[in-house]
Amino acid sequence: MAKSAFRGSPRPSFSGGGQNAMMKQVQKMQEDMAKAQEEVEAAQYSAAAGGGVVTATVSGKKELISLVIEPDAVDPEDVEMLQDMIIAAVNEALRKAETAMSDSMGKFTGGLGGLGGLF
Repeated sequence: MAKSAFRGSPRPSFSGGGQNAMMKQVQKMQEDMAKAQEEVEAAQYSAAAGGGVVTATVSGKKELISLVIEPDAVDPEDVEMLQDMIIAAVNEALRKAETAMSDSMGKFTGGLGGLGGLF
């Protein structure tokens, strides 16, 4: 029978103060992440299109909460342009909200992009 290279070697201990301290750090990080996520979700993100004639505001939860259309943006002969401006403003506001969430969570993940949609 072959002898194990690990026989007689002391096993690393995962108990005691080190594990408790690590668990406290993990718990603190989770609390900080939850707080940061709440702050981003509570914030509002706005974007304008068409030189400012259309402004969309979304929440950090990516919900449209306000849409302002200046009267001079309304041209009955060119409804498609107004639609395009609305879409552009809403999409840019949503991108701002997404960027804010990514930046906020990036502080905790240290740029680990391979977490695949966890945040």
